[in-house]
Amino acid sequence: MLLRQLIFAVLALGATDPVLALARQCERVAMPETMPDQATCMTRSGIELALDASPSSKIEALVDAAKDDLRQARLDEAEAKLDCAAAVFSGAHAEVPLRGLVRARGSLAYARQQMPEALTFLECSLALSSKGDDRLAEASDLNAVGSTLRRLGDYRGALRMLSRSLDVQRAAGKPGGAVLNNIGDVYRDLGEPDEALDHYDDARQVFLDDGDREHAAHVLESMAVVMLEKGDARQAATWLEETLATYREHGRFDYVVRVSGWLIRAALAGGDVAAAQRWKAEGLATATEHQLRLPASFQLQAARTERVAGAPAAAVERLQSTLSDLPASDAEKAGLFEELAAAQEILGDKTAALASLRRARVEENAFDRARYDRQLGWLRTRFETAERDRTIEALETDNRLRRAELRQRNLMLGLTMALAVVLLLLVWLVLQRRRQRERLVQAARLARKEEALTRYRREADTLAEDRQLLQNLLDAQDGATCLLDPDGQLLATSRAANELLGAGKAGAVGRAAAEFLAAADVAALASAIEGMEDSNTQELATTRADGEPLYLRLSQWPHGDGLIVMALSRKAVVSADPAATASDALSIEGSEADMREAFRRLLVELMLSAIDIWERSSGSGRLELAEKSRIWRVAVDDGRLRARSMERYLSVARLPKNPRWRDVLRTAYYVLENCSMDGDTQSELQGHVDAVLAYTRRSALF
Repeated sequence: MLLRQLIFAVLALGATDPVLALARQCERVAMPETMPDQATCMTRSGIELALDASPSSKIEALVDAAKDDLRQARLDEAEAKLDCAAAVFSGAHAEVPLRGLVRARGSLAYARQQMPEALTFLECSLALSSKGDDRLAEASDLNAVGSTLRRLGDYRGALRMLSRSLDVQRAAGKPGGAVLNNIGDVYRDLGEPDEALDHYDDARQVFLDDGDREHAAHVLESMAVVMLEKGDARQAATWLEETLATYREHGRFDYVVRVSGWLIRAALAGGDVAAAQRWKAEGLATATEHQLRLPASFQLQAARTERVAGAPAAAVERLQSTLSDLPASDAEKAGLFEELAAAQEILGDKTAALASLRRARVEENAFDRARYDRQLGWLRTRFETAERDRTIEALETDNRLRRAELRQRNLMLGLTMALAVVLLLLVWLVLQRRRQRERLVQAARLARKEEALTRYRREADTLAEDRQLLQNLLDAQDGATCLLDPDGQLLATSRAANELLGAGKAGAVGRAAAEFLAAADVAALASAIEGMEDSNTQELATTRADGEPLYLRLSQWPHGDGLIVMALSRKAVVSADPAATASDALSIEGSEADMREAFRRLLVELMLSAIDIWERSSGSGRLELAEKSRIWRVAVDDGRLRARSMERYLSVARLPKNPRWRDVLRTAYYVLENCSMDGDTQSELQGHVDAVLAYTRRSALF
C-alpha cells in the first residue's frame, strides 16, 4: 500500500522528467524484497534462450511463462518467474520494458485475492501505459483497474474506469468484450440482472465476431449463473450445456469441472436429482482423467446431490475431507459447513449439526469481516493517499507560486533596472537639453547685451557730441548757467558757472551740484530738484561750501527730457531768465505740442510693456524691478514700500511735465537684458524703445 502512495508522491513532486520519475517508481513497485540469482532462476524456469539473448527478450519470455502459469492457477511458479524477471531487469544497463512486468505482478496479486496490492500494481501499469502511445494497452489496464475496484466494492470507481476503457477502445475502432463482460459483472453485483445480461450479451457477441468462442463461453457461463440466480433453471441449464461443450472442445477441462458444478445446482433447482447425479459423475470423471483438483464449489454441489439422493453419510465424508484441505480464507467454507450441518441432521447427530451450523456462522462472519477489513484498509489507504496527494499538490502549488514569485521578482528587478537606465538617459537628455537651452539663452543674452552695449556706445558718443555742442553754447553765454539731470548731477556748465561754484581747473561736469554747497543746503537742493518734475521754476538761496552766498534759480528744460536748467548768481535778483536764453540758444525748430503729447504716450506704453514683461518673466512685481535695476527710488510710504516716481510713468495723466525718458529707456534695456522672452515679445519691446529713440533724435533732445 505504501508503494502505491509513493507513485503519486513522486509524480506530484515534479521530477525534471515525469516519465522517468514514474518509471523509477514503478521499478520499485515491481521489485521483490528478496532478489533471486539471475542465472539460477533462469535455469529453474526451464525457458530455453540463446546465451546472448537481450534482457528485454529474457524478461518478455519470463513474463509470458508466468502468464501461462497464472492461467493454470500455478501461482507460486508464476511468482518465481516474475521474481526472476525482476532480477534480470535490475541487472540490465539498457532501457527495457517495464509495464509487462508490473502488469503481471498485478495479475498475480489479483489471482491471490490480494486486491489492494493488485490495485497498486495495476494503477502503476496504467500510469505507464497512459504515458505511452499504445492506447489499447491503456484500455486493457483501465479494464483491469476497474475489475479490481469491483472486487474491492468500489462500484462507482469501477464503472468509471471501465467506461473510460470502453471509450478508448471505441476510439481505436475495437471495442473489447472483456470490458463489456466486466461491466456486466458490476451490474450483477449491484443486483441489476437485466442490465447485467444486456452487457453480457454485447460482450459475447463481440467475442463471437472476433472468433473467440472460449471467451464467449465464459460470458455465457456468467449469463447462465445470472439466470440461475433469477430462478430460471431451465435457461441456465441450456446455456451451461452449451458452455460445457465449448470448454471440452478447447480442452479447458478445469472449466468443465466448474461448469459441472453449476449444472448440478441447476438440476437440483429443477428437482432433477438424476441429472444432478449424472453431472456429478461427469465432473468427477473429468477431474480424475486429467488429474485436476476438485474446486470447493463442485464439492459443495456434489455433497448436496448425495444428501438429496439419500446418502448423507457420503456427503458428510466428502464435506469433511474438503474442509480439511481448504485454506482458512476460502469463501466456500461457510456454505460447506451449512451443508455439513444439514447432512448431520439427517443422520440424527443433532449436536454435530448444531456445531457445524455454528461453525458456518463463524466462517461466514469471519469471511465478511475479512472482506470488510480489506475494504476498510483499502478505503483507509485511498483516504491517506488522497490526503497525501492534496498535501503534495499544495506543496507543488506553493513551489509553483514561489517560482512564479521568483520569476516575477527577477522580472520586476530587470524592469526596474531597465527603467532606471531609461530614467537616467531621460535625465541626461533633459540636462543636456537644458544646458543647450541655457547656452542658447546665454548666447542670446550675450548677443542682446553686446547689441545694447553697442547701442549704448553709439548713443554715448552721440550724447558726448551733443553735450560738447551744448557746452560750447553755454560757454558762449555771459550768464552762469548749468544743466542738471534728475539726480542732481551736473551735465554741462558755463565758464561763469564753474567760477561761481568754485570748481577750479577740474571743472564741475560729472559731479553732484550738492558738493559745492554747504552741508545745511544739500537737503534743500535735493528737495527742489525732486519738485521740478511738476513745477516750472524754483529759487533757492544757498551758501557755497566756502561760505560765499549763492543764489540758484531752477527751471525746467523746455524740451521735456527731465533735465533741469540751474542759473547761478551772487545777488538775489536775476536780470533775465537764463533758461529762456539757453532755450533760445538750444531749441530746435519744429517742437510742437502734439509731438510732445505723442512722445509722452510712447513713454507710458514703453514703461507698461517693460513692467508687464518683467512680471510675466520673473514672477515678481514692479517694486522688485525698481530695486534690482537701481533706476527708480524705492521709499517707505505709509508703512509700505513704494516707488512713487516709477508709478507716475504708468499713465499719461500722472506723467511729469518734464519726464525722465532716459530712465524709462534704461528700464526697458534692463528688462531686455535680464528677462527670458520669446522673439515676438522681444521685438515688441524693442519696437517701443525704437519709437522713443526716434522721437528723441527727431526732436534733437540730446
